[in-house]
Amino acid sequence: MEDLLNTEIVDGKTLADLFTVEFLASVFGSVVAALVILIVGFMIGGWARRRLGRLGEQYKHLDETLFNFLGNIARYVIIGFAFLFVLNTFGVQTTSFVAVVGAAGLAIGLALQGTLSNVAAGVMIIFFRPIKLGDFVEVNGRMGTVKDITLNYTELASVGNVQIIIPNSEVWGNTIENYSVYTTRRAEWTFGVGYGANLKDAEQIIHDTILADERSHAEPAPFVQVNNLNDSSVDFLVRVWCDSAVYFQFQADMKRRVKEALDAGGIDIPFPTRTLIQVKED
Repeated sequence: MEDLLNTEIVDGKTLADLFTVEFLASVFGSVVAALVILIVGFMIGGWARRRLGRLGEQYKHLDETLFNFLGNIARYVIIGFAFLFVLNTFGVQTTSFVAVVGAAGLAIGLALQGTLSNVAAGVMIIFFRPIKLGDFVEVNGRMGTVKDITLNYTELASVGNVQIIIPNSEVWGNTIENYSVYTTRRAEWTFGVGYGANLKDAEQIIHDTILADERSHAEPAPFVQVNNLNDSSVDFLVRVWCDSAVYFQFQADMKRRVKEALDAGGIDIPFPTRTLIQVKED
């Protein structure tokens, strides 16, 4: 053992010369410092993420999704700096390390172009906020309530409460119909009456029936006009404004009530008929 310690290693120095008390104390101090830096980095990163997340929860006019995203970014940035400080503690040249990481990142980026396009689209969605949590939207032919927006995908819950996962590149790259942005919407129907019906009476019945419902808005003024002359009916186009929250139920209820009101007023609602004329040859 003594011979091994006295063996020359580098520049005439032996293991006994290298593993001195000062050297071991220096290594121990570096390890302890690295652990402290990592622990502090994780603590500060976690605090920053929670702090930014609470800002989105405290103020309803701020987008909670955006602050959750910023909190995660802040956490990763702080942890990344903590790792750089740890490398400096052990004497590692961080400039060369950053260059290696950059080259590796370029190679990984080329291999994961599809995934990175989703991430880039996710960043655009979170920052520009065309949709946010709780919105009822239609994206890429899919309709539902926004449940979550991550860097990779957007999660919707359909009307039947089925989970829909859409890659962010398809969300950002397609037309988005957001039904929750405006507080009011215009409901629209087409009601057909027979050619023998009194059009003035039919128009008045449709107008009074819809305006009698408390969900109808008197302003802007409702639109009730003859719009088309079909083969078997005279069609009225009806447009009325209502609150967005009651749109679907309001639209369904009015179809039934107008039908019942026209029946009660003696206005027939025709359906296509076909008359067969038989000619007998002599």
